[in-house]
This record gives sequence, structure tokens and C-alpha cells, in this order.
Amino acid sequence: MSNYQTPDSKKEEFRKYLEKSGVIDALTKVLVGLYEEPERPPNAVDYIKRYMGAPTGVDVEAMRSENEQLRKEREELRATVEELNARIKEGDGDDA
Repeated sequence: MSNYQTPDSKKEEFRKYLEKSGVIDALTKVLVGLYEEPERPPNAVDYIKRYMGAPTGVDVEAMRSENEQLRKEREELRATVEELNARIKEGDGDDA
């Protein structure tokens, strides 16, 4: 027999995974917190992000781009340091 799962069994497996990993409890808590707010926040998604500890107002793509640029700059600086160290070693050999 093949390892075929019905859509219902896949859903049940995923539900068990979410429950075991604590996702369902965390989502329940945040939704209860949102429900119990005396005044509804203007942006429910931002409220949930803040409640879950995610930073808000952050441009993730800009951070990724900056991170990539900094990685390239770091590699260039490492290459420069290696080149300069090699020149120093060459100079030390000439003086001897």
C-alpha cells in the first residue's frame, strides 16, 4: 500500500503538531487578549505582532539588503587584511 493520507488525516496531523508545539495556546491567548481590549486597536495585525513579541514598523527587506551589503563589505575587509598581512610577511622576509 502507498503512504497516501486523506486530506482530513493531514489536517488532523497538522492540528496535533500545532497543539504539541504550543501554537494553538499562544494564538488563543493573543486572540483572548484582543477580545478583552476595552478599545479595539486600529490595526489588529500589529496588535498581534506586538503581543507575540515581533517588532513592528520594521522594513524587513531593507534590513536584509543592508545585511547583505554588510556581509560583502566584511568579506572585502577580510580580503584586504589578508593581503596586508601577506605584504607584511613579505617585507619581514626581505629585511632578514
